[in-house]
Amino acid sequence: MKILKLLNKTNLSIIIISLLYNYSIMAEEQPVDIWNLEKQKKEISSEKNSSNIISDTQIKNSIYEMQNIKQTNTIKLDSKLVSKNIKIVGLYDPEEYGLDINMWSNSDGLNLKKFFEKIKKFRLSDDAKEILNISLLTNAYYPNENITKDEFLKLKSDWLIEDSNFKIIEDYLIKNQAINLHPRLTRYLVDNYLSQSNIKKSCEIFSKIDDPIEDEYLSKFNLYCLINYGKNEKAQIILDLKKEMGFNDDYYENKINYLFGYIDETDKKISENSILDFHLAHRTNPEFMFEPKNETSKLIWKYLSTSNLLYDIEDIDIEDIDRISTIEKATHDKNYSEEELFEFYKRFQFNINQLINIEESYKTVSKIEGRALVYQRLLLAKEPKLMLKLMKTLKNLFLDEGIGNAFDIELKKFLNEIDPKNVPSNFTSFYNNHKKNDEISEKKIKFNNKILHQSRLIKYFSGDYSKSKIEEDLDKFLKKIKKDKKYFLSKKDIIFLEALKSDGIKISKKYDDLYEINKSEMPPDIQSMIDDNEIGSALLRVIEVIGPDEIENIDDDTVYFIINTLNQLNTDLIRNKLLLKVLPLKV
Repeated sequence: MKILKLLNKTNLSIIIISLLYNYSIMAEEQPVDIWNLEKQKKEISSEKNSSNIISDTQIKNSIYEMQNIKQTNTIKLDSKLVSKNIKIVGLYDPEEYGLDINMWSNSDGLNLKKFFEKIKKFRLSDDAKEILNISLLTNAYYPNENITKDEFLKLKSDWLIEDSNFKIIEDYLIKNQAINLHPRLTRYLVDNYLSQSNIKKSCEIFSKIDDPIEDEYLSKFNLYCLINYGKNEKAQIILDLKKEMGFNDDYYENKINYLFGYIDETDKKISENSILDFHLAHRTNPEFMFEPKNETSKLIWKYLSTSNLLYDIEDIDIEDIDRISTIEKATHDKNYSEEELFEFYKRFQFNINQLINIEESYKTVSKIEGRALVYQRLLLAKEPKLMLKLMKTLKNLFLDEGIGNAFDIELKKFLNEIDPKNVPSNFTSFYNNHKKNDEISEKKIKFNNKILHQSRLIKYFSGDYSKSKIEEDLDKFLKKIKKDKKYFLSKKDIIFLEALKSDGIKISKKYDDLYEINKSEMPPDIQSMIDDNEIGSALLRVIEVIGPDEIENIDDDTVYFIINTLNQLNTDLIRNKLLLKVLPLKV
């Protein structure tokens, strides 16, 4: 070990004391290392008062104890730093959303697992995602029937990775000091930032975590971050202690020794085992070159793209089928721009007969040439029906190869050229499914005081009505309805009234005959969950019902029992947000 050979034991002791003394001062700007130095700091501080020197026996005992830890596969952490009995991890207080700290306590783990299996099959809408995030990230006790704590934490990790809201992930990990509870989620986060060539952001999370890091990969990442912060001496001591514990990674050590300055050049081997390994190869080789293949991971593709290491598409020969195929896959994964790919398609040469007889000619050439041929014919088309036919054909050609996202942005551009009035009926579904405006227009609410659920009374759900005022104005409105024999309460009117009743708004019994509730409309499984106080399970069931749909696109009967469920659960904030999407007339 280089540093232990260079330094005598007295100097080593002084360095350890110095590092540990400054550890708390530097904690905010440097990553926390993998060892439990807090306990050693207390022991050293005691000795320092008498002699300012750590004895040889102390150093040997420290290493001996670490070896014993390795042999028993148990890392005994200071109980003040890490509690293995953490019962609650989350981001939101239950009161924020009308939930309960025991919201999962009565849930059957077998049912929870089934719900998540079903939810995985959907690409959840924004409404469903928001409710799921609230459900999983509200501070609450773990369920304890037919599911372990680790299994429940994995359900959280799996969803957060699927949703990929990195701000939420980071807040969750840091607030709960949960690196050791969620090593896979933490790795997903830091790997993502590193794939964007954002080393600073990758390392920041370690500087905000107080707990010793248990996961091997994350500990290596943290050690690299120390070097990146210029904490070489501390990083070297950690590496030496890790090696005493049996750590052995020749590839990693070779790159780290170069960064330490012990060697002038590294092994030119490039490992794709992890984004950290790949990054270290790039950082330690001034002549780094790498050509990705189809099997190259998405993280590495992204890293190459953000680091400007991808080859120029203009330099690719149109006969180099393998490279073109690789570029198409990279475009599908959003690591190459569609604009560049379709500019490349223009370089293919086709004769006039191929373009005229497009329906048959694209089938007689290679698949890549076929896509280029259909695209070139699409550029020449002007008639809406032909354009839509070619767009659909081209989209299907991409989908057949498993690279449907490579024709996504360009497809929307073509669709935007067509007036909806000119879309033939047999292309309506295709047109509507793919022509999505990326700009979210904020529609304004237009009040219609002739219809109950569109009247100004709905302002109650945005907090603009006092209880006494809403009761007074509601009574006036219902009095008019009762006199008007032509007015029939719609399902949305009933949803509106039932929400008010659940909040304790008093409605005179003389209006009871205006509508009748059909209790059979409430799914019995959801009602059973509510009755058994299975709050978390009931919310998951609501999420399953919403699935990929935005709430305003769901039929009124389904919206009725969704709102009814939230009424009974007293989750007013969640309910009100949905009501303000469903009830008002928007223009």
